[in-house]
Order: sequence, then C-alpha cells, then structure tokens
Amino acid sequence: MYLRPTVLAEALGVLAARRPAILAGGTDLYPARVGRPLPDEVLDLGAIAELRGIREDADGWRIGALVTWSEILERPLPRGFECLKQAAREVGGVQIQNCGTVAGNLCNASPAADGIPALLALDATVELASARGRRELPLGDFVLGSRRTACAADELATAVRVPKRAADARSVFLKLGTRRYLVISIAMIAAALELRPDRTISRAAIAVGACSPVAQRLGRLEGDLVDRPLAPGIGGLVGPGHLAPLAPISDVRGTAAYRLDAAATLVARALERLADE
Repeated sequence: MYLRPTVLAEALGVLAARRPAILAGGTDLYPARVGRPLPDEVLDLGAIAELRGIREDADGWRIGALVTWSEILERPLPRGFECLKQAAREVGGVQIQNCGTVAGNLCNASPAADGIPALLALDATVELASARGRRELPLGDFVLGSRRTACAADELATAVRVPKRAADARSVFLKLGTRRYLVISIAMIAAALELRPDRTISRAAIAVGACSPVAQRLGRLEGDLVDRPLAPGIGGLVGPGHLAPLAPISDVRGTAAYRLDAAATLVARALERLADE
C-alpha cells in the first residue's frame, strides 16, 4: 500500500493506526533494505506542504522536515550556518543533495551522517509530532546510536530548529575520507564559535562524527576555549584528554587509533581556519 497524504494531520492519523515505512527524500529507502524485501506499506511525506521551507522567527530558524541539502546550499543563511552548508556539500552527489532531506539524515542516525555534527554544533533541536501531541528534543537526545532515535513509532520528525546566535558567530565543517567526494567519513568535525568584540571566545561548540556510535560534543575542549583569544596557534590547545568522549571503531576505513589522531588533527585545523577568518 502506497500512502501520500497532503496534510500533516492525515499522516499522523496513518501512523496512529499503522506502521508504514516513511519516505521523505527516498535516498535511503532501497539501500537500507539490500537483500531484504521492500516494505508492504509506504507513507510518502512529499505532498505535505507544511513540512517544507526554511523560516526565521524571533528565536531562530526552522528547517522543515522536507528541506533538502540543495535548499540549504541555495538559501542565504547567517554566517554561523557555514558548517551546515559545508556539510551539505558532502552529502553524496548533487542528485542526492537534490532529494535527500536534512531531517531524513538525522532520522537514519548513521554514525557517519554528515549533517549531525554540524547541527550538534549549532545546538539544533528536533520537532516531533504525533496524533498525541508535539514535543521538541535536543539533537543529542534525539539520536541514540546504532541507527536508533527517540522518535516513537507513531511520531514524525517535522522540523529541525536552530537558535539564533550573535552576529559574529562563525563555523566550519571538515571531513576526512578515502577520497574527496562520494565517500563515507573516517572522521569529521564541526566547530562553531561566538566572539566578543575583542575576539575572545564567548561560546564554543565542537562536535565529532564517525568516531563513536553517535556524534559527540567535546565539552572539555569547549570549556577550555571560552575566554581565549581566537588567534593563529589556537589549534595547539587540542590535546588527547579533549577526545575522551569519543569511542572509535576499527574497520575497513581506518583503525580506532587512526580515527582518534585524525579527529584531533581535524579539530585543530578547524580552529586554525576560524582564526584566519
């Protein structure tokens, strides 16, 4: 059965009664089922207008669940969103960016999902809706690991929210893979900073992906960065103790030790790049 509602309430009513596979951009529906039969029921969200669009309000930005990575790239957004735009360029090829959705990337909850570190560094939250009501979760509480999320069986992720930041907020995203494009990450990082007029750091957010079951913020490093001047050489602050939240694995793309070393190098490079701006 193929279901394509045109309003959100109708989709939530379907989920209250049935458990279909959810189709948004559709880029992972088939790859996720290699060697397994396709689902008997599919709920296609593509016709629900209220899940589209990027809107600014008094508190921040709301990215609808059907917003694609290409839309993120095309939309003029504040300077602090640069890490998300850079991550968008790394999500597959252009065809995938044209179809794949930001919310779908979060709901797939891959340890190597390109969008998660950037949105973690931006303090994003996820809006959830069901026939029972609505709620909002910090992204760090939404993604649980092992491709699991806190989304209940009768819920849909309807949007991602990003709070407003200071005018001098800046960010960067870096990814290491075995080639430049169309590659699963060995390690990736997003760094977001806010500065005072004297260029000292008032807020720091550093998130590392592909080095743990779930992307992790480096809280100790964030604390050590606050009140420091953002100047060349700041990458030298990064030490092994700052990587304690990470739990990398060894696989065909790299050993755990290599991933840790790569993460430290990427974090230092990201800080130096921000210092050069």
